[in-house]
Amino acid sequence: MSPRRLVGLSSGPDAITLVRHGESVGNVADADAHRRHAERVEVSDRDPDVALSDTGREQARAVARWLAGDGSDRRPHLVLSSPYRRARDTAEIAVEDLGVEVVLDERLRERDLGLFDGLTGRGIRASYPEEARRRERMGKFYYRPPSGESWTDVVLRVRSLLTDLRHGYDGARVWMFSHQAVVMGFRYVLEGLDEERLLAVDRDHRLANASLSTWERHGDGFRPLGFGDTVAVEAADGTVTRERSATHG
Repeated sequence: MSPRRLVGLSSGPDAITLVRHGESVGNVADADAHRRHAERVEVSDRDPDVALSDTGREQARAVARWLAGDGSDRRPHLVLSSPYRRARDTAEIAVEDLGVEVVLDERLRERDLGLFDGLTGRGIRASYPEEARRRERMGKFYYRPPSGESWTDVVLRVRSLLTDLRHGYDGARVWMFSHQAVVMGFRYVLEGLDEERLLAVDRDHRLANASLSTWERHGDGFRPLGFGDTVAVEAADGTVTRERSATHG
């Protein structure tokens, strides 16, 4: 069966690139929590204020250098970013020499984990055992944490943003700086995936920080040119980092 395509993409950008933010102090704390088998990730800031690590800032500068060099033919006409600090700082560093304004759009923000914010899987099972069982039964695509968002809620944000891009951006190259769950949501919509195929991608691919995922217009839809590409970081001999969980994606 051919993949389902979103109706109504016959106009709008010619290319869409999603950049996951550089490594954040939350990513570092999350990895440390898993090493210690801890129930909670030790981050003092609220999620929208979590900053880039030193490595994350270097990764953002690597994207800037790539855009100034070999990536010149992909320079953006429009740059959108999640308002969360780690994504916004990645965007501003990456395009600061291009003369392109970074436009903040709350639809690109990280998935809201609600009561699970700051907890590892171990912590969720310890503090909310009934919810852990419900999540197991529902599956991660449809499950919504208490006071939080499901992956399908994120997909609705993605669809809304793509609808807006249909008007006034014909032929444009659009870059967006965001988070892991949002990048996955774009892949789900633009490639017409279903739940099973998306979860297989999520299981098999650990999306790297400052990685590039690009789709190019093809008829009334889009085709993928690359997913989770670390070419910019590698070109700068930088450190490629990947996260083992989506707690601070």
